Amino acid sequence: MAGRVEGKVALVTGAGSGIGRASAQALAREGAAVIATDVTQPEVEATAEAIRAAGGKARALRHDAASEADWQAVLASIREEEGRLDVLVNNAGVSGGRTPFFETTLELWRQVQGVNVEGVFLGTKLGAMMMAEAGGGSVINVSSIYGIVGAAGSVSYCASKGAVRLMTKAAAAEMARDRTRVRVNSVHPGFIDTGMTSPFLTQDAFREAVTAKIPTGEVGRPEDIAAAVLFLASDESRYMTGAEVVVDAGWTAV
Repeated sequence: MAGRVEGKVALVTGAGSGIGRASAQALAREGAAVIATDVTQPEVEATAEAIRAAGGKARALRHDAASEADWQAVLASIREEEGRLDVLVNNAGVSGGRTPFFETTLELWRQVQGVNVEGVFLGTKLGAMMMAEAGGGSVINVSSIYGIVGAAGSVSYCASKGAVRLMTKAAAAEMARDRTRVRVNSVHPGFIDTGMTSPFLTQDAFREAVTAKIPTGEVGRPEDIAAAVLFLASDESRYMTGAEVVVDAGWTAV
């Protein structure tokens, strides 16, 4: 039986670790040719090598998601090598740390918005344009539960992920109106054990406080989010656009 994304070309940003790596591997296992990108070259090369070692198709590119020039270069490379783009996973992001509101500097604010908002804007715009040329595709924007609810000490991060949530819906509405056949959806992870969260989750008091707020009492794994990404990348979700898929073990339900 053919894989769920057999023959598709997928670009995954922030693929050097965590959710990005797990998503790239899941897409490759199900038949996609994956272009894994990250600002950290050694890590993303390791992701591509692991995919190839498992029998999948992948190549790696260095990519600063906040740079329009980098986006243009990456997409030009895909146009030249693969000829089209079917799936884009806008996963690259930064947390900004746990910084009190009154201590959040404009520099930190702009750094977080630059990657988390401007990077997703650039990817969605330029990626969707390329997809539309070829008759459609799926853009998957990784937001957060903190794009739905707030959190003390995370004002810049919450603002950025909330922006991703509504930017996704606005882009989806426009893509649908214009009959581009490009779907745009967002994924909202809860607390997932990744390189971004591990500095906090390794603190016993913090981990206990977090797990106490999760109805199932369990921190998630990158593979939990990759499963949602795979679904949205596949034709199984063909009737979904402008949707938000929340994967949080019930955090935002209570």
